[in-house]
Amino acid sequence: MKKNKGGFLSMARRWLARLVMLIAGLWLAEMALFAFLPVPFSAVMAERQVSAWLTGNVAWVAHSDWVSRDNISPWMPLAVIAAEDQKFPVHWGFDVEAIESVLDKQNGRLRGASTLSQQTAKNLFLWDGRSWLRKGLEAGLTLGLEGVWSKRRILTVYLNIAEFGDGVFGVEAASQRYFHKPASRLTLSEAALLAAVLPNPLRFRADAPSGYVRQRQAWIMRQMSQLGGVGFIQRHKL
Repeated sequence: MKKNKGGFLSMARRWLARLVMLIAGLWLAEMALFAFLPVPFSAVMAERQVSAWLTGNVAWVAHSDWVSRDNISPWMPLAVIAAEDQKFPVHWGFDVEAIESVLDKQNGRLRGASTLSQQTAKNLFLWDGRSWLRKGLEAGLTLGLEGVWSKRRILTVYLNIAEFGDGVFGVEAASQRYFHKPASRLTLSEAALLAAVLPNPLRFRADAPSGYVRQRQAWIMRQMSQLGGVGFIQRHKL
């Protein structure tokens, strides 16, 4: 009996190792393909869609319209950098100082501190939520993206898959939904408003901004100015 049990465990470990290698291979293949090709959907989009179906909301559809970086107003990448990750052009995927500042020493939980590179890896490949397993996978995928993609490509993919509202993914869909125009025509204040809802796009609304969202928008606009405006994007070739 013990021998059979040992054989079963050995076989299970082999199959688990093969599964892990298969998933890792798929992720690497996606990284290589999406370095050039538009991203059709992300893991978070799929998660939201499946969740809607399981709750009986068959009419809910995640909406995203891919646009190239040249068809996105330069105010938009500046806004998300100002709001989320001001060291984006110079770090290698992680803001170590920010991670250390939010590490809860008492219970060892990570709260926030995600760079745009980490958010791109999480949104594209992983599930929503917080756990050490997801953070570990996110770290490995982030290193992969930083190694394979340029900073401009990471930013382009992020802007195309970021969640800006219920069922609204990507800056083009958000711009059309909230401002009735393409992302290429977003103004400084509109870009800052979209960036202001990113911490919690299912709670904060760009079409009905709360006082907090307006305050955050104003703060983001000040940060955009302090970074040097669109010259910051041009200088770092983003």
